[in-house]
Amino acid sequence: MFRNRMPRYDVLSEDAMATLDAGWRRLVSEIGVEFLDARARDLFRAAGQRVEEDKVFLDPDFVLEQVAKAPEEFDLQARNPEHNLHIGGDAMAFSAVYGPPFVRQGDVRRDGTMDDFRNFSRLAQSFSVMDSAGGVITEPNDTPLDSRHLDMTYALQTLTDKVYMGNVVSGVNARDTIAMTEILFGSRESIEETPALISLINCNSPLRWDDRMLEAQFEYSLANQPVILTPFILMGAMSPVTVPAALVQQMAEALSGIALSQLIRPGCPVVFGSFLSNIDMQSGSPTFGTPESGIGLLCTGQIARHFNLPFRTGGGLTSSQVPDAQAGYEALMTMLPTFLAGANYVMHSAGWLEGGLVAGYEKFVIDVELVQMLQHEFTPLEIDEASLAFGAHEEVGHGGHFLGAMHTMERFRTCFYRPMLSSSENYERWMRNGAKDTAARATELYQKKLDEYEQPALDDAIRQELEEYVVRRRAELGD
Repeated sequence: MFRNRMPRYDVLSEDAMATLDAGWRRLVSEIGVEFLDARARDLFRAAGQRVEEDKVFLDPDFVLEQVAKAPEEFDLQARNPEHNLHIGGDAMAFSAVYGPPFVRQGDVRRDGTMDDFRNFSRLAQSFSVMDSAGGVITEPNDTPLDSRHLDMTYALQTLTDKVYMGNVVSGVNARDTIAMTEILFGSRESIEETPALISLINCNSPLRWDDRMLEAQFEYSLANQPVILTPFILMGAMSPVTVPAALVQQMAEALSGIALSQLIRPGCPVVFGSFLSNIDMQSGSPTFGTPESGIGLLCTGQIARHFNLPFRTGGGLTSSQVPDAQAGYEALMTMLPTFLAGANYVMHSAGWLEGGLVAGYEKFVIDVELVQMLQHEFTPLEIDEASLAFGAHEEVGHGGHFLGAMHTMERFRTCFYRPMLSSSENYERWMRNGAKDTAARATELYQKKLDEYEQPALDDAIRQELEEYVVRRRAELGD
């Protein structure tokens, strides 16, 4: 996995951070946070916090005491140890798009299917820059709602050998995901010792944690599986319109969710989550890749480090309907500050289109190229006597060229990043080769990757046990 050893881009002064700290403290203590699960409220009440109906009024110092119990860094095991992940520090893990109900394949926009889910899993397995296929890469709308989590988990476990995300639609789905992960890794003890799942728990912003998300959070935290506590904030809709107000609300929501996980199981791993953008104030539509989301992302990285927590944010986000220039520059507007902020877990790294409604095949490839290029750009230079190439100047002299110099010949295969998608052909050659734009070349690339895909090996006994579990649970769920 990639290690980002470049300096972090801190944008908040000490005074600004102090002002934000005062803001979230006031929110949790005076406005409070809703927890729509009685167990959560009971835990807070037993810990001495004031509870009124569904609302919990939190002592900020109590919150910080709980947050301090969470590990600054932790490991995740994959069934192939070569794909194990470290979350925190300078480590960055990249995961595919999450949650779209629709798919775009060329000019066709349609409902996502289980075949699409499997294909995106294969693509995530095939590109080494992708550390995880993620979770709900697309909703498989052709499978029963109550049991599709079983099919998705089975696909992630068998078509990839990388870390995958847990299903969070309900406590039942979370328990099934954990049970299938116990089968894959041999025991509950094995995954509690080194977690094998990471799951997204979204806050229903503003200031409400819903019952279904909390049900899943309880299951995963009890099993010592990390959860990403993520406020879902579109400024102007789910928060006030100013970036500082959104940051304060984000802090209140994320920290309150993290405090709950530590009450459920002290020391369990968590991730400070952020999904921060804004709406178009003329249409009310969500917008992504905006300057406001970029500055919010940079601030979030600094805030998470302030609390000694790993953090999730960023991705290749765009509002564009198709994989065009807008999709590219908006994705870069989100992904570049993701690197500058040093995000530890990056969801939506590949495939996001149309505000997250669509998983795009071509966009998946474009985003992979973008991540690869940024990883190359954020790899520190090795500066030594050999890289200064004094001998090449002696060889070439004044007014010459370095194409045939020994220094060049020794390094020409690896000296520069070689794009898999971009075209640098001259116009005449580009025309002879079909005048293909980026989207057309991306189509060829994803199709080639799927044609060349090789399924990672899995013990037959484990596969059979997983299949039997899926069949049994599908029947029990009425599907």
